[in-house]
Amino acid sequence: MERNELYPIFLKVSRLNVLIVGGGNVAEEKLTFLLKSSPNAQVTMVSPMFREATIALAEKFGVRMHTDVYDPKYLEEKHMVVATTDQVAVNEQVYHDCRARHILVNVADNPPFCDFYMGGIVTKGNVKVAISTNGKSPTMAKRLRQFFEEVIPENIDDLVKNLNEYRKTIKGDFEEKVETLNEFTKGLVAKRKSDED
Repeated sequence: MERNELYPIFLKVSRLNVLIVGGGNVAEEKLTFLLKSSPNAQVTMVSPMFREATIALAEKFGVRMHTDVYDPKYLEEKHMVVATTDQVAVNEQVYHDCRARHILVNVADNPPFCDFYMGGIVTKGNVKVAISTNGKSPTMAKRLRQFFEEVIPENIDDLVKNLNEYRKTIKGDFEEKVETLNEFTKGLVAKRKSDED
């Protein structure tokens, strides 16, 4: 049976420089997705043209825009790149240029040319759940996102904040703290289940 071997991480994109190559529908979708999750992301875009809605979104969030064809010079000081053009040759050139510079790259709708995927994301305050289908089905990731948005309670953030305060009061070494929190949260989950029954 095939297995998802991706390693999930949560990037502080407010500290990283992200480049989106392209200015069409897919570029706008990727930009929207990124800014919804991380409004302070440091993003630059390059494309010979940009959609009006993309320009409006970029202006709202301080995204730098270059009306130009792709050139490797735009990779300077970038940590992450998303290629979204409708020209396969350009997207693949972006991929190879990034790989040569050790820059993480995602070529939209082309899994073999991706170091990472932009999966479904559910955010409720400090709680964030990322969903991956290993690049196989964005539609399934979307459905799972909708499911988790419904089942994760709105007050989950209050619980997280309260647990953080409680954690500060626990005495002992790291293992003792983990054990205490495990026991405490087990009770909360059991209480929630019994409330639902």
